[in-house]
Amino acid sequence: MSTLLERQIRKFLPQDLANNESLKPFLEAVKKSYHTQEEQFNMLQRAMQISSEELFVANQKLREESKAQQEILDSLKLVIKSLQLKTPQKNENLDVIELANYLKEQSEELNKVREEQETLLKSLENKNEILSNYAHMVSHDLKSPLRNINTLLNFILEEKPELASQCKEYISLILNNLEKMDALINGILNYSTLDKEQFGKEVIDLNLLLTQLTEVIYIPEHIELQVPKNFPTIYGDTVRIQQIFQNILQNAINSIEKEKGLIKIDYKDRENFWEFSIKDNGYGIPQHQFEKIFRIFEKIDNDQQATGIGLSIVKKIIDFYEGKIWLESELDKGTTFYFTLPK
Repeated sequence: MSTLLERQIRKFLPQDLANNESLKPFLEAVKKSYHTQEEQFNMLQRAMQISSEELFVANQKLREESKAQQEILDSLKLVIKSLQLKTPQKNENLDVIELANYLKEQSEELNKVREEQETLLKSLENKNEILSNYAHMVSHDLKSPLRNINTLLNFILEEKPELASQCKEYISLILNNLEKMDALINGILNYSTLDKEQFGKEVIDLNLLLTQLTEVIYIPEHIELQVPKNFPTIYGDTVRIQQIFQNILQNAINSIEKEKGLIKIDYKDRENFWEFSIKDNGYGIPQHQFEKIFRIFEKIDNDQQATGIGLSIVKKIIDFYEGKIWLESELDKGTTFYFTLPK
């Protein structure tokens, strides 16, 4: 193209100048200038092409972002509608600013509710702490005179062996009631001081735990206890898990009045939790008392020896672990307690 320009320039020059060697520097300068202009023009075209591509990409991104924002707005409208919240306008055509203001108002209300909840929780924590301290104090104040009475009665029995048999029976009855009172106080203390925050988190070998439990709990000779040897390892607080098994097992032992008693402890491996069962062939529980027995101080009508606290403690512990407890029972045939614990 530069050669064409040189010919055109020579064409319009006089013949004597067209072939003049002294004109070559001028033509060379024009040629270089044209080259520079052509390169700049090509660069400008390239820059415009790049800018056009970038602009296209940017526009594409803007369209995608706009679409995404519209989807978010639509989703928020659906959320508001599904929650049946009162919208700031009667129509549903909320623009971004209106929706943002509305969400700000809802956020402020939620923050207010959260602050109220935190205040309530702190109040409950303080009350729970007061209740726990009160339970310890009452426990100490009640158990001290019980111990004194127990000591005094045993002293009388040892020092006065010549007491009438009827008098000894009365003293024995008093001692039995003192034991019941002591168990009741311990139960109330255990129930009122259960605190999930204090639960330990350790590996528990249930085979070992159940073996140790059967060594410390009294099982009459006429009762057979069947426990498989392949129980799983779980995670939790050893003392609390032992309380669950011990209280249900003790409840099963107390319910058996037959000459040959049988208690079976078993488990099933579920997807996200372990399901345990403790089955006995005791006198059974009436269906109308199924829910009642898990409430504190409630007990089966025909079980006068019970404190009415053991199963309520069991339920409270299982609730802390977000498990479930239920039972199946037939009168004169027996009862099966089921409960779940997370893996």
